[in-house]
Amino acid sequence: MKAIILKQVGGIENLTLAELPTPSIQANEVLVQVKAIGINPVDNFVRQNQFGVDNFLKPAPGEDTYVLGWDISGTVIETGSAVNTFKKGDEVFGMVNFPGHGKAYAQYVAAPASHLALKPANVSHEEAAAATLAALTAWQALVTYAKVQRGDKVLIHAAAGGVGHYAVQIAKHFGAYVIGTASLANRGFVQELGADEFIDYSAEKFEDRVKDADVVLDSIYGDHVLRSLEAVKKGGRLITLLAFIEGNIAQKVQEKEVFAHRLGVSSNGQDMQQIAQLMQDRHLRSYISETYPFTELPKAHQQVATGKTRGKIVVTV
Repeated sequence: MKAIILKQVGGIENLTLAELPTPSIQANEVLVQVKAIGINPVDNFVRQNQFGVDNFLKPAPGEDTYVLGWDISGTVIETGSAVNTFKKGDEVFGMVNFPGHGKAYAQYVAAPASHLALKPANVSHEEAAAATLAALTAWQALVTYAKVQRGDKVLIHAAAGGVGHYAVQIAKHFGAYVIGTASLANRGFVQELGADEFIDYSAEKFEDRVKDADVVLDSIYGDHVLRSLEAVKKGGRLITLLAFIEGNIAQKVQEKEVFAHRLGVSSNGQDMQQIAQLMQDRHLRSYISETYPFTELPKAHQQVATGKTRGKIVVTV
């Protein structure tokens, strides 16, 4: 099978096309013929950093050729002996083995059945592949940890991005009042997603305008989370994707009696099923800004690296 491999960390030129054996499956796995792959900022990080390889891919001892990626949508062509949830011919999608060696940049992927969900018939493979790591992150942040509910005021940073554009839709589905931050160019997009208020982060300090958020979803690195703590009300909930709850941040969290959690998204087929249902009912949609063919996957990395992508980037196989 064709796969995109990485032999050493570095630039996009290190992502090279290769022929690899089609993977064999374990009893609890299915073999998926991949139709589309979702590309995420973490893919880019791993490609450039050995720390990322060690902590996200978690390669086996002596393993020196990596197949990046975790987000797939495709068709089941073989099932393991212990699998009774899927059958040959089923269309499925999910985030495979994250964290771990998902090996999604390939024509075929061996995936634990427990990491997948049936793809709704009214959703394309491209839309499904997009709605895996990013949508799972938004779901686990808002539903699993923040326990968002009707009437909550929810502040979502980077609301036009991969995680953000799903988070706006999920929060609205649960009946929240949503405030989204993004660049001015994305005002219309964020409002179309359902946000009740928009803040242009380059023209206005969100913490000057929002002081009483029940929930804040912060996807920005570093001490940006301290500003988010000014926007969350006493006793509110703060979910961060990149900042560690330590030092000054931990002290401020304690002072405001805030529930704070640094989310590490994990593969979860039950959560994927919830996302699939929302997509089937058209309460959740993927916005795909660009699609690349498999042979141009390095260009998808290049686009993600800009940090300016609206919605998601997808590769077709």
